[in-house]
Amino acid sequence: MTTLERLDAVIADRLSGDPAKSYVARLAAGGAPLAARKLGEEAVETLVAALDDDPAALTAEAADLLFHLLVLLRLKHVALADVMAELDRREGVSGLDEKAARTAG
Repeated sequence: MTTLERLDAVIADRLSGDPAKSYVARLAAGGAPLAARKLGEEAVETLVAALDDDPAALTAEAADLLFHLLVLLRLKHVALADVMAELDRREGVSGLDEKAARTAG
């Protein structure tokens, strides 16, 4: 099991926990809109860290971004395995070709 899979399992376990004791449960209690806003905040913080040329800050913010993405995926009932399968499907395909196929269809 990968680190992301283990984290996803922990998130799944904590979604229905006590919001006073679990950050994941608190996000879940606020629903997908709260989780999406938090993901957006983390994306901006990741961007800022990347522009500041601070590898340690970028690493920390990227971890926060992935965590919040996993929470949102769970709340929207999108399996991590499905996201990974989509990435596998795209492997070996030019990013430009893949993007053109999405916009054409």
